[in-house]
Amino acid sequence: MTDFSDLLFRLRNTLDGCRKALNEVFYGMTIREMDLELKKEKAHLNSLFMLMSFGDLAGLPLLPPYYSMRLLPYIMPFYKTWRRNILREKDLTDSIAIDV
Repeated sequence: MTDFSDLLFRLRNTLDGCRKALNEVFYGMTIREMDLELKKEKAHLNSLFMLMSFGDLAGLPLLPPYYSMRLLPYIMPFYKTWRRNILREKDLTDSIAIDV
């Protein structure tokens, strides 16, 4: 009985591995590129929102501080990353997307 259950266990693990590999292949063939573009667009829009809301922290005041301070508790977990990205020295090649 244990030999049969061991065989079923190994067969199940093998089939799970094959299913996972096929899922990754189909994901890469179909929606991976779209997923990457959507993530880039989300990051760009998030950065733009942060700049509009907390531009005074980077030297560009746009909104009155009252509204910014009301949003501050929700933004603090992302503040360090945003500030590092916004103040990072950028090159022309950073903004060009290479689609081959």
